[in-house]
Amino acid sequence: MSHTIVFLDRETLDARVREFSFPHTYKEYDVTAPEQIVERLADAEIAIVNKVPMRADTLRQLPKLKLIAVAATGTDIVDKAVAKEQGITVVNIRNYAFNTVPEHVVGLIFALRRAIVPYANSTRRGDWNTSRQFCYFDYPIRDIAGSTLGIVGYGALGKSIGKRAEALGMKVIAYDVFPQEGLVDFETILRESDVITLHAPLTPETRNMIGRDELAKMKRDAILINTARGGLVDEAALAEALKAGTIAGAGFDVLTTEPPVEGNVLLDLDLPNLIVTPHVAWASKEAMQILSDQLVDNIEAFVAGKPQNVVE
Repeated sequence: MSHTIVFLDRETLDARVREFSFPHTYKEYDVTAPEQIVERLADAEIAIVNKVPMRADTLRQLPKLKLIAVAATGTDIVDKAVAKEQGITVVNIRNYAFNTVPEHVVGLIFALRRAIVPYANSTRRGDWNTSRQFCYFDYPIRDIAGSTLGIVGYGALGKSIGKRAEALGMKVIAYDVFPQEGLVDFETILRESDVITLHAPLTPETRNMIGRDELAKMKRDAILINTARGGLVDEAALAEALKAGTIAGAGFDVLTTEPPVEGNVLLDLDLPNLIVTPHVAWASKEAMQILSDQLVDNIEAFVAGKPQNVVE
C-alpha cells in the first residue's frame, strides 16, 4: 500500500529529509497559505507541518487525512480535539533542541548581563575614538557568576539550561506547574532571580503569565529571557517596563505573532538592553537534522502501526 505524504511548509526546515522506507508518494511546498491547505492535502494521508494552522474547519474537509506530523515540539497550530474526532493522529518532535536552545539562552544572558551588544554598537559608532580614557562605562556590566537564574518550566530544556548555568557559577532556582522535588514557587522566581528564562508551553493558563504586575515584582537589575512562546509575556507591559527601567533588560527569540507582519511593540523600541532574534534559538544545523530524522522516524513508526510521540 502506498501512502501520500505532503509537506506544507518545507522552507521552515533547513535540513535533509531522508527517503521514507515504505511505498509512498511525496510532495513538498515551500510555503502554504491557509486557503491552500485543503486543496494541497485533498489526497494526502500524511501531512507534515511546522507552522501551517490546522484548524477545525480545515480538518473537517480532509477525510483522507490520518496523520499530522508536526515538525516542531509545539502543537498549538493543530485543533487537537477535532483531529481526534476525525481519527487523525498528531505527533510531534521531542528532545531535539538539547544543545541549541540552551546555548542561545546562555548567549543572551552573556550579551545582556555584560552589555556586549551596546558596547559593540558604541565602538562601531566611533565613541571609543573620542573617549577621554582607555575605556568608558556607558552601559552597566554585571557578572554571570554569583547571580541567580530562575527557570520557569523545568522540563528537559530547563534542566539542560540549569546545568550550564551552574557550570558558570550561577545559583539555579526553578518553577514548574508539575510538582518536582526542590522547586520553588513562581513568586520566589520573580522576587529572587537576576535572570528569568521561560520554557513553559503556551496554554490558556500560561498566556501573559508575565505581565505588568509580575514585571513590577522583579529586581530592577534583572533580565527576562523568552525562547519559548511569545504569548507567555504581555509585550506592551514589557515595553513599558524596559522604557521605565522597571527591569534591566530582555532577550526574546519569540513574539506573539510570527512573523510580525503588522509590527510589534518590542520591535518599535530602540533600546540597548533589548535583544530580539527571529525565532532561531532552535535552529542550529545539528538540531535541525536531528529534528528532520525524528520527523521521518515518527512517520515510519505510524505507518508500521506503532505510533510514537503522539500528542493527546
